[in-house]
Amino acid sequence: MKAQHYREMSPDELASQLEELQRHLFDLRAQAVTEKLENSKAVINVRRDIARVRTIIREGK
Repeated sequence: MKAQHYREMSPDELASQLEELQRHLFDLRAQAVTEKLENSKAVINVRRDIARVRTIIREGK
């Protein structure tokens, strides 16, 4: 997702989005360990989305 989309969210929505992304990252890592991960780029994309959300939260919106 683009940073602009995250900037339009409220602080509560950002917090819930961050939790959701962290759960998704955990699931992707579990799939990678069991060799069931189809798209290895997905882990990188989710990590970047988490960084975007944390940055926007830190900015104070």
